[in-house]
Amino acid sequence: MLVLLILSFWNRLQGAVETSNVFFFYGLIAFFLGLASVIYMIKQWSFGKQIIAHYLVMLVTIFPTLLLSGFYPLNSFDDLLKVYIQFNKVGLILFLLTYFISKSRQKYNNGRVVS
Repeated sequence: MLVLLILSFWNRLQGAVETSNVFFFYGLIAFFLGLASVIYMIKQWSFGKQIIAHYLVMLVTIFPTLLLSGFYPLNSFDDLLKVYIQFNKVGLILFLLTYFISKSRQKYNNGRVVS
């Protein structure tokens, strides 16, 4: 995240404002993702509660960041809805991917004999 913010600042100094904005918003998204990852460290919460909390945190941090970033045209409610649908599609794909990778790693680690 820090690297992205440094790149943003450097590009702004060089006059590349659009490139600077891209790095800034990517850095902001990385920051929010890092903060939200601690939700999965709360052992007292069920996995379902962690998922719901994570989704809600993403909805109030990442989604507005995407809207403010200028990455997507927002000329109508339809545009907003398209971004929301894409946000959810990407979130679901990333969730399923990390879930199955995690399960595979657990299965592999449980099958190994640790001395």
